Amino acid sequence: MGKQRVVVGMSGGVDSSVAALLLKQQGYDVIGLFMKNWEDDDTSEYCSSRQDLIDAASVADIIGIPLEAVNFSAEYKERVFNQFLAEYKAGRTPNPDVLCNAEIKFKAFLDHAVGLGADHIATGHYAQVREIDGLFQLLKGEDGTKDQSYFLYRLNQRQLSRTLFPIGHLYKRDVRKIARNYGLPNFSKKDSTGICFIGERPFREFLNRYVPHEPGEIQAPDGTVMGKHVGLMYYTIGQRQGLGIGGIRNGDGEPWFVSAKDMARNILTVVQGHDHPDLFLPVLDAIDLTWISGREPHCNWVYAAKTRYRQPDAPCAIAHIGQDRCKIEFAQPQWAVTPGQSVVVYESRVCLGGGVITAE
Repeated sequence: MGKQRVVVGMSGGVDSSVAALLLKQQGYDVIGLFMKNWEDDDTSEYCSSRQDLIDAASVADIIGIPLEAVNFSAEYKERVFNQFLAEYKAGRTPNPDVLCNAEIKFKAFLDHAVGLGADHIATGHYAQVREIDGLFQLLKGEDGTKDQSYFLYRLNQRQLSRTLFPIGHLYKRDVRKIARNYGLPNFSKKDSTGICFIGERPFREFLNRYVPHEPGEIQAPDGTVMGKHVGLMYYTIGQRQGLGIGGIRNGDGEPWFVSAKDMARNILTVVQGHDHPDLFLPVLDAIDLTWISGREPHCNWVYAAKTRYRQPDAPCAIAHIGQDRCKIEFAQPQWAVTPGQSVVVYESRVCLGGGVITAE
């Protein structure tokens, strides 16, 4: 039997580069795949895709693997970006990385890789997969500061069964050390941020091209007008920066935070102080549920959940599941719970799945 073929998603970054290197060293037949997923205004000013492709090609050459470039921009626009815009128009704050992973990196990419004769696909995510009794589990990455399981909660059994995460057991510092020792030119390349696949454009300017904005009032909970907002879509619950009311102080002079968005009246509500009670929620509703194993978690068991990516696990119970909707009750009220973001549920290191937070 010949070598197993693995197609690795190579972004030009150090994580996916080391993932490809490790697989080659482990004896797999490795093919690199560079995905281009955005074409609108793909200029050198904001989009690094050209440089990223050059970096990926340099790494592939050093490792000694072929690299194919594939364009998924039509799929990205249809499956990810249009939904991203629809969520913003509705006043919610979506997480495009979650959609990107489910629809592009582990769906369009997987289908393409199978067409190349792949036994597996691999990415540079900080996460792990474990098989127990024929079921595949998604585990947190070993490096707790880099764990990306939050963004992968919508993966299903078919996707997990075909996926390898070669650096999931490593710490970021070790990944960079491996890259440096092997002579990979991108060993010190900074991590990318910004919208998945779109890069680091000025966000308001970018969104304004696609979604009409309507300025309106910023109000305190008692109705006092505090200033003007530039359009509700530009703000998220818990936001402190960019409100334009920093000079307005009441009482102890604490900063202001966004606590609510009233789409019908086009009003942005702000409260003063990070610990204002209006910023905390003990219970949330989630829709569009995805449970990785295909089985729903037990009601009223104690789990843990995150309502945003960089957040410690918060003890919780799933109070009700049904009709693609559940209620999650937290042991301690959670700060700045944001409709449109994902709540992701864990049982220790195992990511069980989750859903999209709703205000309805």
